[in-house]
This record gives sequence, structure tokens and C-alpha cells, in this order.
Amino acid sequence: MPNQALGDDASPARKQQQRSIVTQHKLLDAATEAFSENGFKGTSTREIADRAGVHHPLITYHFKNKDQLWRSAVDRIFREFNAGLAKVFADIPASQPRRRAETLVRTYVRHAYKNPALHKIIMQEASHPSERLDWLVEKHLRPLFKTAISFIKELQDAGIAQSGNPAILLNMIRVSAGGLLALALEIKGTSDVDFAADGALNELSDMIIQCFLPGRPTDGAAAA
Repeated sequence: MPNQALGDDASPARKQQQRSIVTQHKLLDAATEAFSENGFKGTSTREIADRAGVHHPLITYHFKNKDQLWRSAVDRIFREFNAGLAKVFADIPASQPRRRAETLVRTYVRHAYKNPALHKIIMQEASHPSERLDWLVEKHLRPLFKTAISFIKELQDAGIAQSGNPAILLNMIRVSAGGLLALALEIKGTSDVDFAADGALNELSDMIIQCFLPGRPTDGAAAA
């Protein structure tokens, strides 16, 4: 029967598509881990394939080359990160700037802890000029920072955030969260601070908020 034949033909195609998606996810997971640990130059496609548990030729089949795989991994990192931030802005109204700011800090800290590759890859690329760094800045960091700096300026105008250059303040907050968590192993060894311990992330978030967002709204906006 025609319908039966069509179903038989479509099922293997769907299965192949599902296998392809699974393979791509495995490669992206392995690439994210390897690039964050060893940098672009220190990572080989064969190492990525071994980590993913797939045949090496599948990398060029799905991603063409190592550069495209790196960019695809970075795209996914920032897509997930931006989705988390967007949810905070969607769930908390602009009329509650302090609550929004505090929730953003806590969301940022927890995301950085669960996804250390976000900052590790930036740190790897920021150590020297490269086309990858230029691409990373122009495609992901500059648009993100433009929005974030504008929000910091709003918090300063409302008397919530510390005064000063909003771009510097943003980067101080960023390093105090993501930078510390990217160095979690070293900090545990040198300072006996274990960010995996109960309450450690909340304490880090509280201290960031106390240091950089010490004020209350002065313009009548509702506080948390």
C-alpha cells in the first residue's frame, strides 16, 4: 500500500536524522570541554572525536573543520546563556530594577558554575589577538555588553549600583562571578574555598550584590 511504503521509507530517514543530531550534540559537548581546557591550538579534532566516542571523519562531515566546530560550540554556549538572561528580563518587570538586578546576579553565578566553559573559553582566547577573538567579541560579547552596560547605567541612575564607569563596573561584576568560578580549582587549593559546598554560590552572589549593588531605588521604583 502507498501509505505503508511511505511510512517505511520515512522511518529510516527520521532515525538517521535523530542519530545525526545525537552525534552533533556529542561533538559539541566534547569540543566545548576540550577547547575550554586546552584552548583552540591545544586541541585536536582527533581528541574531540575520542572524547565524543565517534569516528574522527564525522567531525568534517558535520562541521567541515576545527574552526567551524569551535564557532558552533561557542554559539551554543552563548545561546544557552542569553536564554537564561532573557528569562529574567521577561519574568521581572522593569519597574522592579533591584529585584531584576539581584536575580540576574544569582542567575549569572549559577550559570557560570554549571557552565564553566563560558568563561574558560573567553579566557583562553583573550590571551592573545586572533581572528577567533575578533569574531567572539563582535558576534557575542559586544552586543551582550551593550545591553548590559545600558542596564548598569539605569541601576546607577536609580541609586542602586555603585557609581563610576558602567563598563568597568560591569566587568568587575563579571570577573567576580565568572572569573572566580573559572578558577574554582585553584581557589579551592589556595584559599580552601569550595564553591561546590552548600551555600557557597549563595554567599558569592550575596557578596557581589552587597559590593556592587549597595543602594536602594531613589526614583520611586519598587524594590525587591
